[in-house]
Amino acid sequence: MNPDLDLTIERVIRAPRASVWRAWTEPASFEKWWLPAPTVCRVERFEARAGGPLVTSMSEDGVSFQPHMDACFLLVEDGERIVFTNAIDSAWRPTSPSPVPMTAEITFADHPEGTDYRVIVRHGDAAARSVHEKLGFAAGWGSVTAQLAALAEGRNVGA
Repeated sequence: MNPDLDLTIERVIRAPRASVWRAWTEPASFEKWWLPAPTVCRVERFEARAGGPLVTSMSEDGVSFQPHMDACFLLVEDGERIVFTNAIDSAWRPTSPSPVPMTAEITFADHPEGTDYRVIVRHGDAAARSVHEKLGFAAGWGSVTAQLAALAEGRNVGA
């Protein structure tokens, strides 16, 4: 972790690690929490494996969808770690995504109260990190982490 380049989220989710992992790796579950409510997420392509696509669309009204993210899983270690990037698209082509290119590492570990959930979002330079932070990284990733927790804990997402 480099505080000049990286942003982080840490949370204990009061659910078994297997439940949190499923919410992250099953497309039907993933789209329930991936974007801050009330925005609706639709999974277009999703294969939680190294080299697999992570492509989503978003909608404000649940009817008209626009592209959200075209990314690639770099590493998927069953039940422990997921790494993906939007700097390479689902066809493995280099890209310059908006608002910033990033690589995210998500780790899952057992905790006495459930799952120790940690996210590190890495940026190529301090300027990109700053842009991401100013655009609301803490609020956005914090919101979706809360929605992930709600789903894994068996509560209503967005409630």
